[in-house]
Amino acid sequence: MSELKIFIEKEIADKPVLIYGLGRSGMSAARALAKAGVSVVVDDDNVDNIDKAKAEGFVILSDDDDLTTYAFLLLSPGIPYTHPEPHDIVKRAQKAALEIICDIELFNRIYKNIKTIGITGTNGKSTTSSLMTHILTDTGHNALLGGNIGTPVFDLKIKKDTEWVVLEMSSFQIDLCTTFRPDVALVLNITPDHIDRHGTMERYVEVKERLVELGAKNENQIAVICTDDSYTKKIYDRAKDLGLRECVQVSTDNAVAGGVYVRDNVLYDALDATDSAQAVEVGDMTKIVSLRGVHNQQNAACAYASLKKVGLSREKIFSAMERFPGLRHRQFMVRTINGVGYVNDSKSTNAASAAVALACQDNVYWIVGGRRKKNGLEGLEDFFSHIKHAFLIGESSEEFSEWFDRFGMDHSRCMTLENALQEAHDMAQQNRGQPGGAGVVLLSPACASFDQFDSFEHRGDVFTSLVEAMEG
Repeated sequence: MSELKIFIEKEIADKPVLIYGLGRSGMSAARALAKAGVSVVVDDDNVDNIDKAKAEGFVILSDDDDLTTYAFLLLSPGIPYTHPEPHDIVKRAQKAALEIICDIELFNRIYKNIKTIGITGTNGKSTTSSLMTHILTDTGHNALLGGNIGTPVFDLKIKKDTEWVVLEMSSFQIDLCTTFRPDVALVLNITPDHIDRHGTMERYVEVKERLVELGAKNENQIAVICTDDSYTKKIYDRAKDLGLRECVQVSTDNAVAGGVYVRDNVLYDALDATDSAQAVEVGDMTKIVSLRGVHNQQNAACAYASLKKVGLSREKIFSAMERFPGLRHRQFMVRTINGVGYVNDSKSTNAASAAVALACQDNVYWIVGGRRKKNGLEGLEDFFSHIKHAFLIGESSEEFSEWFDRFGMDHSRCMTLENALQEAHDMAQQNRGQPGGAGVVLLSPACASFDQFDSFEHRGDVFTSLVEAMEG
């Protein structure tokens, strides 16, 4: 009998399960539970999603349903749980004393014996999650990647020989994990984001910090924390003081004894050192094209520390890193035309993420804009020396134009991605012979995509298609 069937018999029995939010993760869980014989009731704020669920034969929640009869509410991370105020379904569930969880919490309750790695942070989650999965599989381990990165956990093909499940975890998902804590927990960095959904910066940090709490397995649990910002430093200090997990410090700012760090673009292993001077050189990060920039050195150092602690060798980890292809929507070099690079960084959905991309490039023809985040482009004026011209797209264009005007930064209001790419292409090609080199056309929007696209992936795919169709 499968783990899912066993869980249903013991924990759900004949109770129905309520799923609210019918995006990828919600529908994935609904299909998996229904296929296993569970009575599933669903609902969504989006009428189109409800119609699609009806077409698959799912029962839709009615306004007068008694929620006390359900086993639990599986809530999509996209549905407001606490802020700006709890969604109506959350209020109904709380009134009925119905447990509220997400798909990752449910998955962990079913597959209790699979080892898990959970990665969180404001930026770098996808790269680090993908890198760790790549290293594990490249070194002969059976590992699967899922969670916030795009593959719902109930779409993962779990087999008897599955050793690791690597999970990219957003703060929304962590907030809905009442008991799940991964065997290996990584906290990469924390900068202001999603304050509208958590209420305050303090609560956002508190949610992220939950990942390093002690989980139910209560043994061999590791917390790897990069202490390059004040928020993560406090998390590390508190976790170290509590001593619930083995805590490993990572830094790209300082040499750290007993941890892993990067200095002058070289990755060092000081895990077994009582003094950073005893650290062992792992490798030169500049040789790994797919992991350019300080942010990627942070990602790589965290991945290295985690996998070294679970038994992989220094040589095998770094060798696998050198073969890492990178992510399609994270500083991915789509093409080079006459020396000009065309880079897809569509996953840049906030200013902090765009700052990382801008810091890695010079002579940038920057395509920016979309649905603005709370802090807009604040702080990115520090990177104007890297930028030749900005090309604005999306609903933020007017506001961003005024912002660029304040700083005297050359820019054009293009509105659409197609227009912006064509103008950036023409300017970059015309300026190839000028001082500073050929430059790069960079899509790094610093905004959400939902004003013009279905997702950041959709936005990046459109950019990639347009670049590939250009004449060389």
